[in-house]
This record gives sequence, structure tokens and C-alpha cells, in this order.
Amino acid sequence: MTTDHPALAPTSRPDGWWRSAVVYQIYPRSFQDTDGDGIGDIPGITSRLDYLAELGVDVLWLSPVYRSPQVDNGYDISDYQDVDPLFGTLADLDELIAATHARGMKLVMDLVVNHTSDQHAWFTESRDPASAKRDWYYWRPAREGHEPGTPGAEPDDSRAAFAPSAWTYDPASGEYYLGIFSPGQPDLNWENEDVRHAVHRMMRWWVDRGVDGFRMDVINLISKPAALTSGGPIPAGAGGFGAIANGPRLDEFLAEMNREVGLDAEHLITVGEMPGATVEVARRVTDPARRELNMVFTFEHVNLDQASHSKWDLADLPLPVLKANLAHWQEGLADAGWNSLYLDNHDQPRAVSRFGDDSPEHRVSSAKTLATVLHLHKGTPYVYQGEEFGMTNAPLTRIEHYQDVESLNYHTLATAGGTPEEEVLASLAAKSRDHARTPVQWDATDNAGFTTGTPWFAVNPDHTEINAEAARRDPDSVFAHFQRLIRLRHDSETVREGRFALLLPDHEQIWAFTRTLEDERLLVVANCSSRPAELPLQELGELDDAELVLGTHADRDPGRLAAWESRVLRVRTL
Repeated sequence: MTTDHPALAPTSRPDGWWRSAVVYQIYPRSFQDTDGDGIGDIPGITSRLDYLAELGVDVLWLSPVYRSPQVDNGYDISDYQDVDPLFGTLADLDELIAATHARGMKLVMDLVVNHTSDQHAWFTESRDPASAKRDWYYWRPAREGHEPGTPGAEPDDSRAAFAPSAWTYDPASGEYYLGIFSPGQPDLNWENEDVRHAVHRMMRWWVDRGVDGFRMDVINLISKPAALTSGGPIPAGAGGFGAIANGPRLDEFLAEMNREVGLDAEHLITVGEMPGATVEVARRVTDPARRELNMVFTFEHVNLDQASHSKWDLADLPLPVLKANLAHWQEGLADAGWNSLYLDNHDQPRAVSRFGDDSPEHRVSSAKTLATVLHLHKGTPYVYQGEEFGMTNAPLTRIEHYQDVESLNYHTLATAGGTPEEEVLASLAAKSRDHARTPVQWDATDNAGFTTGTPWFAVNPDHTEINAEAARRDPDSVFAHFQRLIRLRHDSETVREGRFALLLPDHEQIWAFTRTLEDERLLVVANCSSRPAELPLQELGELDDAELVLGTHADRDPGRLAAWESRVLRVRTL
């Protein structure tokens, strides 16, 4: 690799290194502020690198820090090759890359190339119908027989994720452009090879600057359905991106990107966020022989607690359903491809509040047990900031408490449609993305050590009890348990590469499975409930000679599990 920044040369990247890695996601706006403006910044991340090295993670993934109007908190990019002043400067980012590498860690950038900001120079130029970049985006005339810009004149009836319509009228052009997320996020036309080449050049620029890979935002939406690319409407039934995802040229586009940027050639880590992807799609795009991506983010398991296509339509999630889904992905990618493992990220409510029990009695144990189960599956685990010491959902009880565009849009549309306010607020309290975006709780001081100013989002009041400083002092904390899990993955080839087999699939409290490699077998048993559970020893086998590798409780009853207790055992026979 040649680079104009020799000081930023990456740490060693042997082939397949990411299979043993643990990734830590940073949402920069909420991580650490250093200049007192209440917004996290890049120097703040650099200031916390020793903490992350102490935790033991291998890779830092930054949510977007590029220039952006911040319509969707940075996922609307106006300049891919500069840093937004909110977060610092390009020099600050160079320093972060170098400091990360100096500690033996790697750094991954968020890649948002399904769409740009409507303030990106590419889009500004495309608004001129005579521009060479007109075809870089999707432009369509008004529906036949309708006056452009009037209600009902949109090219079709498709809704956007954060707006009533996927089409926005541009008076300067006299036509509509496609933005399947919001009017501020127009979709790029990947059918145009000039678009693809521009994206490849931009990615190469970042690789030459020292980054070690990319997390690719909604990457399976870049190939649109043939009906749309040929000038027609979005196919009907596109709710939840169902008719847009996994288009006919997706594999071609990903393989071309891999080849042109040198993703495999330089052993960069790549993970594709893919809403609507099935096991079959994931298996295909992560098959090493196809040279597309290393892994994808599945969405199936985080959609199981909704009763319809809408995330806001809440439903109970029985443990057997969750176990079966993750086992399906384990089995589907067992001999080709690779899994990513996550419960938390910037788009999901806090895992301990969603899948665990965040009461004072059970928060620590349930956070540990959820982590044990996740990290002992086969794949690359992802830790979201604050997850490593058990941060919880925030007490957001009024619409004025929310800031996320998705949450505010849902409230507006749902209440206008007649859904009672209390029902809307209950859905937001359970599922809003804002829960993941409250500032990291570093200590018990005012504003949790996040900022000396006024934080952009209110700090969770439970920071006086739940914070990184307290967790680091406690050898039995969630933080200490995460450290042990990460060390176990680094040390154990069975954890990294062993075969997965689900046990007790119908048990409503116990999550049990084995990981087997050659003559070593690990048994994971976890009580994912807030009441004790009897161990079904007849089905698990004789465990008298089992060796405890890792556990969450000091006092263990061989015949039962306490509430939210988990154990990793080395067993001879089952």
C-alpha cells in the first residue's frame, strides 16, 4: 500500500484476523466531549483509547464523522473526505488513527453510500437537468395527469423511512428525486458506473489514510429493482425496504468494490448492514470464494419483538423464538461465510433493558449473561459504547424528551392517524433509537463526565450508580466480565472456530448450546429469566467432572441456575 501519510500506516492485518477480533462501536456525538460544546468529538475518542485498550477490544468502529447537515445525525453526508467541525478536524482524525494503531487496535469508518446529503456537491450539480451528474441520482417526472408539486403527483405511493413519501419535488428541476430515508438523503444511482468509481476512489483515499476497513450502511439497498432502474416506479409492497433490498446487481457491485478498493487484497475488515437480508443472502455475500464482504449485520433477531412490519408494534419475545433465530444464522453460515454478533448498536434500544432485566436486582447479572450468550456464539462480537458496563434505556416519558428523526416522525404520523398518545409513547419508550444515544456515563459527576457544558442530549439520571469508573473499580462488574469474555475469545480457538449446536430449544428459561472443536467441547448454559431454573441434567448429561471456564455467580448450585446466571463449562461428554 502506498500512502501520503506514512505515520498512519496500519498495524499488521494477517489474513482472517477479524475472525478473532472484538469490535467496539463508537457513536462520536455521545462518546466524549473535550471542548465544552456538549457534543462528543474526535479528541474525546483519542482521550479514551487507554480505557478501550484496557477493555481489550481489537477494532474501533466510528459512526459517521464526515461533514453533514446532521438531518440524520451524520448519516446524511455532504463531504466524504472531510470531518464535520462538530467533531473536530481531519488532523484530529489522523491523530486518532495513529494513536489507535499505536495501541495495537484498528479503526473502521462508517461508509454511507446508498445515499448522500441533499447538500452534497454531487446532488447540487445533479439538480440541473443538463448536468452530467443528473443520472447520479434517481429523478422522475410527476405522475401522469398531475401537476408537479401538488399532492398525489409523486411518481408512486412509496413511503420513506422518515417521511411520508420516498419522492421529493425539486422546483428548480421540475421533477422528483428518490430518498428512501428522508428528503435530506437522496439515493445514489449505482447503475451509473461513474458513481461507483467515485465511491471507490473515496474509499481508497481513506484506506491510504490508514483506516482498516468499513462498516457499510444499508449496503444491500444500493442495487435497486429492475423496474425502478429502468425508469418505472418502486414495486408495490416496499414496506420495510422489502421490495428494494438485495437487488439484482448487489453481488456484482460488492465484488467490484472489493476488487477496485483492494478490500480482500489488503485484508480490510468489511461488514455490511443489510436490512431484509436472509441467511441465504448473507451466506452468498460473505462466502470467501466470492470476495464480496466478510460479514453482514442481520436484522431478523431485532425484529422479533414486533407484531407487524412496524418496529413500533410491540410484541412479547419468548426465549425459544430468539434462540431459534440466532441458531438458524449459526447453522446457515456454519460452513461458508461468517456471522456478526450484536444485541446493541446506535439504532437499537439498550440490550439490558430490551432482552434482559434492568431492575437494580438483576441488571448486572442480566447484562453479564446476555454478553456471555452473545460472545460464545460463533462470529465477530460487536460491543456498543456503554454496553460493557450495563447502560440502560433512559426514562423518556414525553415527546419533548426525544430528538431522533425516526421517533419524532413516528409520533407525528401515529397521533395524526388516531393512535392514542399513551400508546405512541409506550412504543417510543421501548424501541426509540434515542436510548442508545444518551451520553456515555463515565462517572458519577454532573453530566457523567461526558462534558463540562450542556450535553446535546440529557444524561441518563442513573449515571450516579451506573458508570464506567465504578465498573472499573469492581472486580465483579459487567466491565470485568466483558474483559474476561474478550480474553476467552482471544485465547480459545474453540470459541473462535468451534461448531455450534443448540440444546434445549424449547426451554423457556435456559439458553444452552455447545461449541466443539476437535476433542474440546464447551457447554454454555444460561438462565435468561429473573427466576431460578432447574438444570435438566438428563438432557444435558453428566456435569460432575465439568470444568468451569467462566461464570457469572460465585455461589453455584450444580443442579440449578440462579436468576440470570450463566456458565461456560469444559465438558468431556454430553
